[in-house]
Amino acid sequence: MTIKEHSQEQLAAQPIGYWTRAAADLVIGGLRTALAEEQLTQPHWWTLGHVAGAPGEWTRKTLTEKLAPFDDRHTDFEAVYADLTTRGWLTETDDRLTLTAAGEAGRVRAHDRNANVHARMREGIDDARYAATINTLRHLVANLGGNGDLP
Repeated sequence: MTIKEHSQEQLAAQPIGYWTRAAADLVIGGLRTALAEEQLTQPHWWTLGHVAGAPGEWTRKTLTEKLAPFDDRHTDFEAVYADLTTRGWLTETDDRLTLTAAGEAGRVRAHDRNANVHARMREGIDDARYAATINTLRHLVANLGGNGDLP
């Protein structure tokens, strides 16, 4: 894809709110659409990723506490856990969550769909430019009183 080039002066005069909102809406929308192809929401995806990364470590309560701050849709996480359990993707032993083989297979399929969105998003943007953008956004967030640390 080719986009029109502009001078640094023109770019520096652009409204950051417009561009961050437009980017966020398109990125989140693309990811949500990709996940929906697996009948998943972002909270499903977050759950699968966290449980896969630390099998048997998370309880429903601790995982909900970790994920809730990232949720913009007032998700009922108990319903997410119930859905994944009903699908046979998630099990609980002694209140600890673990993915089943079917859950891991679903997580991998969802990962591949998300990777396609990320690849499209990063076309023409090398790692150095992407990292600089993330670092700039971290500073903007911190300058405005938010948490500039990585999640």
